[in-house]
Amino acid sequence: MNQPIAMNTTRKHVVWLDVVRLVAMFTVVCCHSADPFNFYPGEPPANIDEIKFWGAAYGAFLRPCVPLFVMITGALLLPIRGEISAFYKKRISRVFWPFLIWSVIYNLFPWFTGLLGLNPEIILDFFPYSGEEAARQSLNVSLGYITEMPLNFSLLDVHMWYIYLLIGLYLYLPIFSAWVEKASEKAKLWFLVAWGITGLLPYYYQFVSPYIWGGCAWNSFNMLYYFAGFNGYLLLGHYLRNHDWSWGKTLSVCIPMFLTGYMVTFFGFRHMTALPQCTDEMLELFFTYNSLNVIMMTIPFFLIAKKVKVRSELIQRMLANLTVCGFGIYMIHYFFTGPGVVLMRNIGVPVPLQIPAAAVVAFGVSWLLVIFIRKISGKNAKYIVG
Repeated sequence: MNQPIAMNTTRKHVVWLDVVRLVAMFTVVCCHSADPFNFYPGEPPANIDEIKFWGAAYGAFLRPCVPLFVMITGALLLPIRGEISAFYKKRISRVFWPFLIWSVIYNLFPWFTGLLGLNPEIILDFFPYSGEEAARQSLNVSLGYITEMPLNFSLLDVHMWYIYLLIGLYLYLPIFSAWVEKASEKAKLWFLVAWGITGLLPYYYQFVSPYIWGGCAWNSFNMLYYFAGFNGYLLLGHYLRNHDWSWGKTLSVCIPMFLTGYMVTFFGFRHMTALPQCTDEMLELFFTYNSLNVIMMTIPFFLIAKKVKVRSELIQRMLANLTVCGFGIYMIHYFFTGPGVVLMRNIGVPVPLQIPAAAVVAFGVSWLLVIFIRKISGKNAKYIVG
């Protein structure tokens, strides 16, 4: 009887992907530091227009943060090597337990503040989207959020939306990988072209019609549905990893591409937020990750980070440590972005610098805390911080 062939599961460490991960990690922390600017809780101050402007300026610039994470996943894991069952066990379990633990902690946070006798307003300082229900500091409210976790995230842990997506991508990866392994470079490129076209669909749905290419009231799956979504970023990361350009070509393509994408994202967001009837969906329209303008911004981030050469052994070790700690940083950083902004406002940091300054604090504190957790928890760290 034929025995299954044992495939090599080791992959050479890629330093430039550590650089991409650093960019992705810091931009996502920065992006969440912009939340108190784009969604201002409480009574607006006299300089609210300035706050909104810089929230939009940074928010637009930082949209590649999540796509970069997905591209790293595609660059590292496609095509998948080894047994699929082992892949699922390793990847999903490493994500699931920290997600479960920290989601519970986030959702219990308002109740904890009540036990400590803290003012309910402090919850908005931490989580600007949390709303009046969380401000009740009720155990029943917190337990209600926790019971809904199998279905979705809450307003206290909004960044956990990505973990649901990530688990879905892991489930899908072995299926997609089988095609990627056999497809020619031309076939991959045509897939990316079709995916790029789907990046225009959010605007078609908003401004033209909710239906296209066979979509209708009884069919949500239009002609290019299976080319849409974050699977395109998976393939894009894999594709760009295997294509190297000179610095000259990289900059000549990336600079105009990024500026075009940024202008559409920034001015589109400002236009939508100025409308009196702006809904949540309209607010997020030009910030949508699977939109052509954000794709155009993400490719330059990835390609330029790929060209960075890191020769310092110290920096290489720090980047390698970030790779180990990165998931834990993502889990806990949302506790520190809001307070980081409050700190910057209280010490008088100029408004244009408050978001990056708060991000530096939140990123640094989160990194140090994850290192500490890993040190004291030993082998059990994977269940807490991945």
